[in-house]
Amino acid sequence: MVVRFVPNGRDHDRFGISTGRRLGGAVRRNRVRRRLREILRHAPHDTGHGWDILIVVRPPAVDASFDELRTALERLLRSVRGSVKASS
Repeated sequence: MVVRFVPNGRDHDRFGISTGRRLGGAVRRNRVRRRLREILRHAPHDTGHGWDILIVVRPPAVDASFDELRTALERLLRSVRGSVKASS
């Protein structure tokens, strides 16, 4: 997965999930999106600013387990939070 982020001028973060056709059919893409939304629902969001965060899913994520996805996404979000706080 890849994470891109830009300030949105609001007091909360917004997330987008991009799953391209390279991941497979609609069933596979939707399964990945459902899993990521569930992970985001339980993840702490403490960037302190309003950010638009886009998660671009790459093909290896389709075969990853839920725990592997959670670990990878949490690691990516921590790097975003570190980048955000460093630029503030």
